[in-house]
Amino acid sequence: MEGDKKSSSVSDVGAWAMNIISSVGIIMANKQLMSANGYAFTFATTLTGFHFAVTALVGLVSNATGYSSSKHVPLWELFWFSIVANMSITGMNLSLMLNSVGFYQISKLSMIPVVCVMEWILHNKHYSREVKIAVVVVVIGVGVCTVTDVKVNLKGFLCACIAVLSTSLQQITIGSLQKKYSIGSFELLSKTAPIQALSLLVLGPFIDYYLSDKSLLNYKMSSGAILFILLSCALAVFCNVSQYLCIGRFSAVSFQVLGHMKTVCVLTLGWLIFDSELTLKNISGMILAVVGMVIYSWAVEVEKQSSMKAYINVKNSLTEEEIRLLKGGVESNPVKDIELGETKG
Repeated sequence: MEGDKKSSSVSDVGAWAMNIISSVGIIMANKQLMSANGYAFTFATTLTGFHFAVTALVGLVSNATGYSSSKHVPLWELFWFSIVANMSITGMNLSLMLNSVGFYQISKLSMIPVVCVMEWILHNKHYSREVKIAVVVVVIGVGVCTVTDVKVNLKGFLCACIAVLSTSLQQITIGSLQKKYSIGSFELLSKTAPIQALSLLVLGPFIDYYLSDKSLLNYKMSSGAILFILLSCALAVFCNVSQYLCIGRFSAVSFQVLGHMKTVCVLTLGWLIFDSELTLKNISGMILAVVGMVIYSWAVEVEKQSSMKAYINVKNSLTEEEIRLLKGGVESNPVKDIELGETKG
């Protein structure tokens, strides 16, 4: 029992580490690929289509070699999920284009309370006071270190709302589908990736043309750009798999809260590698965010222990009741007497 618990904890840490490392890595690779000082590949939606195409290929090979199995999930649910996921990707890209960086960061921070509310509405899930306090601390900390200028317009605000709602719903749906069909994270990803890849590769170039006013057909592909696209796709596979793993193991709220560790890592690496400015405000916000994440981890652990104690108490009380009934000789009575509450004189 103790060994299983330790093994589960190692797997949990491994899933988080894979998600953080791959997410930070893909941000750094995409920064070099998409920046004007790099290869100026500004086609973010199409690049995401490439990511899912490679992920779908990996899933296909995995199923063909017998490494992973394939369970049935209704096609309409896969289409529904893919539509929501693609709305999330497109909404985020449009929000970043139409809004200031400050408002874009605020919209990303708002996903935590939105996920909480949506889980309460959809799954009647409640949160302890400690968890709520931790969420507030994380939001404030990340807000302090990332939010700068805040400018918003009606079109950008609507795109941000669509992005936040669809991303939150996507993350909740991942966990729901995995539990509903008892399907593994990689199995679910291998089913949804082909649909997302096909739709993004068809619509992506048009969306990117609207966003950047540049055509993919006019882009001059270099060997360096191809290398970074392949690197980005490889990291995306690990990023996608680890995202499904994390949400399957934890919850959408936990994924959002601890996922902000990536923001802290990106800011730190940007300062170390790209010589980005790191002010006292950034540092204080990062420290506050980390403190909030520690509090959140502690609060979730306290909730788990409380639930386990309640279960044990109920189990013990049932056992004692069975013993009492045995001592009273109730088992010698007919079953119908016990059910109807009759007593013998």
